[in-house]
Amino acid sequence: MTTHSSKAGTKGVPRADRERQVLAAATEEFGHHGYEATTVAAVAARVGVTKPLLHQYFGSKQDLYLACLVPVGDRLLGALRVAMAERDTRVPSTALRVLNALFTALDGQRETWFVLYDPSLPPGSEAARRAAYYRDAIDDLAAIGTADLLRAAGTSDPLDADALKHAWRGLCTALVRWWINHPDQSPEAMSRRCARLFAAHTLLTTGHDNA
Repeated sequence: MTTHSSKAGTKGVPRADRERQVLAAATEEFGHHGYEATTVAAVAARVGVTKPLLHQYFGSKQDLYLACLVPVGDRLLGALRVAMAERDTRVPSTALRVLNALFTALDGQRETWFVLYDPSLPPGSEAARRAAYYRDAIDDLAAIGTADLLRAAGTSDPLDADALKHAWRGLCTALVRWWINHPDQSPEAMSRRCARLFAAHTLLTTGHDNA
């Protein structure tokens, strides 16, 4: 992601443009460093505005975080809902459709996943509650998507469902983290890679069962 020039906040920049610059910089800061380690001063310095001006535009640090979180959460949740509703015969696997939607939604701002999944959010704060709303909504979609897998495996144990939900979240987080470390990989390349990994896992499992 392109780092904003220190001239971005100089006099004469329309407020709407400056706000977009601040949000882009703040989203990257929160995504890379987490809520606790991110400071309003650091965001202001990246954009080239004063800390008081940033407070004037967005309020407190928590208000700034929420201004970054809501579009991130809405975009991810919307993309996953569309993927869950699709019936694309080219990609019959719901899991692969969801991962493709995830990579596509994050393209250009991959670190935004960690704006949503940030363990440093203050417990009980509005920031933590709002992030939990989006995470819970995504988990609900994951539960729907994995229900067929559990039924096919012949289990209705709610602990199995809970374990699979956590495993899926961990898989997504691990894949996004790997993707951030490999910036040359496009969303399409990541989707193809996941398809190969899923196929390899199926072969390994089948081979083990037949041994």
